[in-house]
Amino acid sequence: MAEWDKPRILLVGGPTATGKTALAAALAKRLGGEIISADSMQVYQGLTIGTAKATPEEMQGVPHHLIDCLPPTAPYSVADFVTQAGRLIREITARGRLPILAGGTGLYLSSLMDGLRFSGQKPPEELRQRLRSQAMQEGAQAMYRRLCERDPEAAKGIHPNNLARVLRALEACEADGLPLSRQKLLNRPEQPVYDPLLFCLTFADRQTLYERIDARVDRMLAAGLLEEAQKVYQHRQEYPTAVQAIGYKEFFGYFAGEQPLAECVQKLKQASRNYAKRQLTWFRHREGVVWLEAGDAALLDTALALIARRWPDLAPRP
Repeated sequence: MAEWDKPRILLVGGPTATGKTALAAALAKRLGGEIISADSMQVYQGLTIGTAKATPEEMQGVPHHLIDCLPPTAPYSVADFVTQAGRLIREITARGRLPILAGGTGLYLSSLMDGLRFSGQKPPEELRQRLRSQAMQEGAQAMYRRLCERDPEAAKGIHPNNLARVLRALEACEADGLPLSRQKLLNRPEQPVYDPLLFCLTFADRQTLYERIDARVDRMLAAGLLEEAQKVYQHRQEYPTAVQAIGYKEFFGYFAGEQPLAECVQKLKQASRNYAKRQLTWFRHREGVVWLEAGDAALLDTALALIARRWPDLAPRP
């Protein structure tokens, strides 16, 4: 297949609080695009503040997809995302519009760009329940050590505290008998599926990023984050994925009467900064990333110029 026959996809990634939502919406308006959220938590209904969903004003009238489409009780995985995003890319392209993927979940973006294929077969429920029970008894660190033994390559790309991803990797190992990293190699197509252009937003000064993260946490709290986090805490047994999200679990100690609120707020700010560092590390290891300075006043014009250089026939609207 010729390169120009592959669906074009524009991706806007980078760490939290860098303005991905605003840039994606502005580009969509200028290029006739539609946005697909590449965020593992924004799919959930009712979890709005902690997941930093775009407001109607921030959407600027641009169609957004994969937002508010699942109840928090439903599981959601990278396989679900790749399948649904692939369908949306085909539909948006068929309408003569440009698919724009925006979000900071690096695993989602990389799996989509690499064209990974998933069997659609989910691990047996008894296996899933057994691993969850072991995690409750032994702790997240013990499960991560087990993954390091079973699949050290996959473990490199998973934070030890990300229990949901650790368990999914262990499920894959035990259900299929192959390490997850080996499965990904086998599931990678010989030829690229898409013609991608990946922008990554960042700040030259790391302190500026951290200050923006802290300010956003303060705005979230003023908007009602604590009440939303309490809802997750009250349903922590029923919300298998959301309970792992940064923005909610940091307040569990407060709701349990074990930590003061101020300490939990600082814990959230630190967790968000740590997450931003992990996001930057992922994008730096990804080939073909085009880095953009998030604080540049000419950010939109710079991005449009780079897009025109890559796809000369894609003319911006005035």
